[in-house]
Amino acid sequence: MPQHNTYAPNMPDVIKPPEKTTTTNRKSLLEPARLILDDEGTPISETYGDIYHSAGGGHAQARHVFLAGNDLPARWQGRENFTILETGFGLGINFLATWLAWRNDLSRSTTLQFISLEKHPFSAVDLAVAHSVWPEFASLADDVQAHWPMLVAGEHRLELDGGRVILTLVFGDAVDTLPALEATVDAFYLDGFSPARNPDLWSSALCRSLARLADDGATLATWSVAGGVRQALIEAGFAVEKRPGFASKRQMLVGRYLGGDSATAG
Repeated sequence: MPQHNTYAPNMPDVIKPPEKTTTTNRKSLLEPARLILDDEGTPISETYGDIYHSAGGGHAQARHVFLAGNDLPARWQGRENFTILETGFGLGINFLATWLAWRNDLSRSTTLQFISLEKHPFSAVDLAVAHSVWPEFASLADDVQAHWPMLVAGEHRLELDGGRVILTLVFGDAVDTLPALEATVDAFYLDGFSPARNPDLWSSALCRSLARLADDGATLATWSVAGGVRQALIEAGFAVEKRPGFASKRQMLVGRYLGGDSATAG
C-alpha cells in the first residue's frame, strides 16, 4: 500500500487583538458566526441567508452525502493515514459524524487527518449549544469544544483521540487560504453555502485549488448539483455524476479526480 503524506501544519502563534485595523492586518480579523435557529429549529446563517444543514437532520445528511458519497468508511480501511478536506466547517457536524464512523470502524486507518476551511467560525459556547441536539456526539463534541482555538485567522491544529485524529481548522477566506494550503487529500467534502449565495466557494479557481491538493483517485461529494459547479469540477479534472440526494434534495453530486483534461460528467 503506498504511503500518503501526513498533513501537519505548524500551530500559529497567538495573535493579539490589534489596537488599530490597518490594510496589513485586516485579514487577521474574523467575523464570527452567531447561532440562530429558524422556526423549525434548523441553524441558519445571517450572513448568507442559508441553512447549515438539511432540516432532515445534520448527522443523517453527513452520513448520506459526505461519508457514503466518498465511499467511506471502506476507503480508509487498512490505510496508514486518510486525509479529508472540507470547504466549510460550520457547526462541525460532518467532522463529528466522520470521527464517530472512523472510531466505530475496527478496520479504520491508523490516523485520520481532517482539514476544514471556515470564514465565519462559531464560538465554543455556540458550538456547545448546537451540539447538544446530537447526544451520539456528546464525548466527541466535548473534546472539540475543549480544544477550540481563539477565533483568529490562520491554521489551528487540534490533536484529538490520543493524537490519532488531527483536526486542522483553517480560519479565513478560502479564496486566500486554499491556494496556500499544502496537503495530499483523499476525499473532499464540498459543503459551502448555496452557490447562489456564496459563489466564491464554488468557483473555477477554487476547484482548481482543490485539484492541486488531490491525491490520485481522490473523491468528492456535495449536496449541490448546480450546473456551474459541475462544469468547474470537470474543468479542474474531476469526473462527476449525480446520485440520489438526501431528504428533500432529489440529487447530490459525487466525483473522482482523474487529473488533466480527462474528466467527464455523468
